Amino acid sequence: MGQALAAAFLAKGHPTTVWNRSAGKAEKLVGNGAVLAESAKGAVEASPLVVVCVSDYDAVHALLDPIGSSLEGRTLVNLTTASSTQARDAAVWADRLGIAYLEGAILGVPQDIGTDTATMLYAGSGTAFEKHQATLEALGDAATVYLGEDHGLAALYDMSVLTIMWGVLNSFLHGAALLGTAGVKATTFADMAVTAINVSADYVTGYSQQIDAREFPPTDATMNVHLGGMQHLLEESEALGVNTDLPKFFLKMVHRAVADGDAENSYASMVKQFRRK
Repeated sequence: MGQALAAAFLAKGHPTTVWNRSAGKAEKLVGNGAVLAESAKGAVEASPLVVVCVSDYDAVHALLDPIGSSLEGRTLVNLTTASSTQARDAAVWADRLGIAYLEGAILGVPQDIGTDTATMLYAGSGTAFEKHQATLEALGDAATVYLGEDHGLAALYDMSVLTIMWGVLNSFLHGAALLGTAGVKATTFADMAVTAINVSADYVTGYSQQIDAREFPPTDATMNVHLGGMQHLLEESEALGVNTDLPKFFLKMVHRAVADGDAENSYASMVKQFRRK
């Protein structure tokens, strides 16, 4: 990912200094015009805008804590995956050292960087974002999103999007396993699965309005109706010898919602269960 980020800056004509713990990984970038710093300190001091993307926050602090004084007066954009707590703690650290700090999150894979496919999220110093927005747009042409002053928001959005991705993919895989018992190929199922995903996506706008209003009229189906369908899904999975963990989880959550008085409310009322510890 670090190579992809640097390559995107170079492609848009931004003078770029790079440093990596494994120097050989920078060879292609240097061949394309990047300057290779001899140390992390040298890379930091080469520009008013510093972008870091490493494996985790332990690596971030191992790299930057010893050279914190070199970051003073600069803008640091941290694109390392983090929790919201880590992001907010890092913001306190940066403020103490006089660093303008932006926490970022990348919604995409390395080959998306620098294209209209990548979505780049930023949270933290609004002044720093405004100052460097044009440069940061090199990383994601179509979607460079500033979320506000709360440094934790980039991480929270990142995790919230990932839970949707895994939820959708696990459900598709469970469906493919069910159909596979009848010899139906996943590629045959794919088009119908995409249609189902798109139909489900249409519910998001209406359900989000219900969640914010804390009112859950059953405009499509009640929780009891969903409960009946989920019971069929569990029975089918058991009968076909397909893993039942996912339908059992669905049922467990709906049973809790029904017990809490949401039997005749919409499925959006399930948010109450997810809000619990």
